[in-house]
Amino acid sequence: MTPHPQRWLILGVICLAQLTVLLDNTVLSVAIPSLTSELHASTTDIQWMINAYSLVQSGLLLSAGNAADRYGRKKLLAAGLALFGLGSLAAGLADSTTQLIAARAGMGVGGALLMTTTLAVVMQIFGDDERVKAIAIWSTVAMLGFAGGPLIGGVILNHFWWGMIFLINIPVAVIALVAVLKLVPESKNPQGDRPDLLGALLSTIGMTSVVYAIITGPEHGWASAEVLVPAGIGVLGLGAFALWELRTPYPMLDMHFFRNRTFVGAVGGSILVVFGMGGSLFLLTQHLQFVLGYEPLEAGLRMAPLALTIVALNLTGVGPRLVMRIGTPAAVVLGMTLVAGGLTSIALLGGGTDGGYGGMLLGLVLMGCGIAVSSPAMANAIMSSIPPEKAGIGAGINGTLAEFGNGLGVAVLGAVLNARFAALVAVTATSLPAALAAAGSEAERQEISDAFASGLQTSQLVGAIAVFAGGLVAAALLKRAERDAEPRAADEPVAA
Repeated sequence: MTPHPQRWLILGVICLAQLTVLLDNTVLSVAIPSLTSELHASTTDIQWMINAYSLVQSGLLLSAGNAADRYGRKKLLAAGLALFGLGSLAAGLADSTTQLIAARAGMGVGGALLMTTTLAVVMQIFGDDERVKAIAIWSTVAMLGFAGGPLIGGVILNHFWWGMIFLINIPVAVIALVAVLKLVPESKNPQGDRPDLLGALLSTIGMTSVVYAIITGPEHGWASAEVLVPAGIGVLGLGAFALWELRTPYPMLDMHFFRNRTFVGAVGGSILVVFGMGGSLFLLTQHLQFVLGYEPLEAGLRMAPLALTIVALNLTGVGPRLVMRIGTPAAVVLGMTLVAGGLTSIALLGGGTDGGYGGMLLGLVLMGCGIAVSSPAMANAIMSSIPPEKAGIGAGINGTLAEFGNGLGVAVLGAVLNARFAALVAVTATSLPAALAAAGSEAERQEISDAFASGLQTSQLVGAIAVFAGGLVAAALLKRAERDAEPRAADEPVAA
């Protein structure tokens, strides 16, 4: 494949578009006090403002990827930017909680289109020798968006009212839309299979229900009807989706991909890396604010070394060069071992209540190194194991894995922490802030803080074991897939 002459400029444009989408996954968290006072939002309203975006986006990722393959990735990328910009305008000007929730859902539709088409375009415009580096840069921007939301939101709210965290997206969306229409080449599946409407419906219902159950589990309790009902609907929906995809002549997601060891190994590794990172960041943010007493912006700054490490290694090319030198299986096992080491460092050296930051800093840097090496390798493995005409659905799978792994990490590691916390102290409050507020003395508050810190340490160790074991299994599958491919490659005729 001949690389596109303006591929690096196009990569910059689509990364800019992707950054705004990912920032909006976390940027709203710092605006909660403003929304509570100015829109009179209840706790339930706030939860729906945050979750409407991620629910719609995660539920539509597979369908959006399939639509991009069929109708054209450039068209869907432009449509995603337009929808995201319009949704941002509606959110910034909303004067009620209902309007803001609806606007956030609309932004989620645009976000799903953007998340799938950006990676698909990268696969189309870069040759094999540059693709790992391009995906590494794409992954770096994704990490920046994930980690930078609270920081950027805090800076904006220090100078403007809450609506600016949405209105600032509009000029970025307009610039990116113009650049996409001018620079990005059109590409789509030349076979033009019929749209799999039932598959799209089942995947959307299944993914949305599962993600909703994971999101609401910590609030309602994992055994409650509010969690078990949507979880059951999600499992049934995804099961029906898998059966339908095996039967229909024009599947949205070819289930035979799961016979490919490269695909399965990279999928499993991707879920576990995001599992460890997402669960760890969720719990560390609470630890920094509620146990150690930092303000949101201060806590965000102390979490920044994770993103900065990834940026430093990938933008300088160190991460991609290492992947190319040692190969995908070795990069995966090295990266996931470093992530596990980071989680262990946080558990043993940085999770106490004495305010020490050295162990946490070491853990965040180790995790950053591991993610910088393993994530681009696994994303490239996933996309390379799928036919080029299915690049959109491949990107949808990659995005779905990130959403699912993050939610699973928050759910599982959060449950481990809660179990340990409940075993150490007897409190009736449903959250750490409420338990601290209800404490009758300084000694009781210290006991609660110590219990939370102990739960944090246990959860990080559980995450470390899961990531390390998963890394070994994923690397073994990838290595075996490489060995199986060698005889076929050796049998191919050599060009004269």
